[in-house]
Amino acid sequence: MSNSWLPVADALAAMQSQVSAITETETVSLYEALDRVLAQPVRADINVPGYDNSAMDGYALRAADASQPLKVVGEAFAGHPFEGDLPANSCVRIMTGAQLPQGADAVVMQENVVREDADIQVQTTVQRGDNVRLCGSDIAAGSVVLAAGQRLNAVHVGLLASLGIADIHVIRKLRVALFSNGDELVVPGEPLRQASQIYDSNRFTLTAMLQRLNVDIIDLGHIADDPDALESAFQQAMRSADLVISSAGVSVGDADHTKNTLAKLGHIEFWKIAIKPGKPFAFGRLGDAWFCGLPGNPVAAVVTLDQLVQPLLRRMAGEQVTPPLQLEAKAATAIKKRPGRTDFQRGRFSQRDGQLWAEPVGSQSSAVLTSVAQANCFLVLEQERDSIAAGESIIIQPFDQLLT
Repeated sequence: MSNSWLPVADALAAMQSQVSAITETETVSLYEALDRVLAQPVRADINVPGYDNSAMDGYALRAADASQPLKVVGEAFAGHPFEGDLPANSCVRIMTGAQLPQGADAVVMQENVVREDADIQVQTTVQRGDNVRLCGSDIAAGSVVLAAGQRLNAVHVGLLASLGIADIHVIRKLRVALFSNGDELVVPGEPLRQASQIYDSNRFTLTAMLQRLNVDIIDLGHIADDPDALESAFQQAMRSADLVISSAGVSVGDADHTKNTLAKLGHIEFWKIAIKPGKPFAFGRLGDAWFCGLPGNPVAAVVTLDQLVQPLLRRMAGEQVTPPLQLEAKAATAIKKRPGRTDFQRGRFSQRDGQLWAEPVGSQSSAVLTSVAQANCFLVLEQERDSIAAGESIIIQPFDQLLT
């Protein structure tokens, strides 16, 4: 284990290269499919739509007949098609989604038609295919609709339903054990009995973030600064979890026993990263589980879970991991920075006159959680970059689902 600070990109690459996706799978209903990861590709057995249909309310006709008066010979509604072939020089009143009558090849909007009794006169030029949704134009039978590794969102669930799929094969949920560490911590709801005590906010913040990734959380609670208690917690976690996350206990303090306990039971790959906030971040192996030791300061814990642990979890869950969205913006104010670490400052961005502008918000101390609450993005300031003048270009990363 090197004492040098590992660049963020190198840390991410090292973590991604060492872990592999879990392979256990299960079948769930569509009602349980949201945010699950597909275990295999989904192919369409049917066309969607399953027939040519109207894209709007109007009249179905042959485009070649549109220049002459046409007789209305029937009606077509969604689920109730016009029966038979369309006679020459005629049309059918049709509603949105209704099946196109045999022989018709276009639909004219009702606003472009003058109707008198059972006859209409089209008031516009009509071409074949106008306002018609063709069979299979959304999804063609036999095509791959969703790839393996796709995390299902609400629209994906709707797509599966449109194919008549009621149950779907997914990778089982990751099991993540979580605990916070420190004698100064008090569980919310209990009184602070000493001036040196603080409430344990990290465990609740991290739990809420992890819930957005739809993992099974094993809450081990608050562990005191005691080597025996830590070892017992680690042993429990390594028997039941795919990943163990601790908060605090990985810096250089005399009472930080986490590193020593981890070294006894497992292996530390690295524990200092060139990131601000969050330099004392540990990554290693704990039996059959992986381990991430997060800093104790609340903002540092949030940043490292979002930037380092989130992609690791997605990789372990079998998800197709894609880089986070990053955008170029102009600095609305001068921004202080020292070279040496990639700085994820908490900021707000907005658009003015077609240009994105961003600036830091609140205190940039790693202990001040309100700065994250006030922000809508990270200002991603490169490792060797110095302070930034107002108007300079910077990279911003809008908050994703973990922080919104």
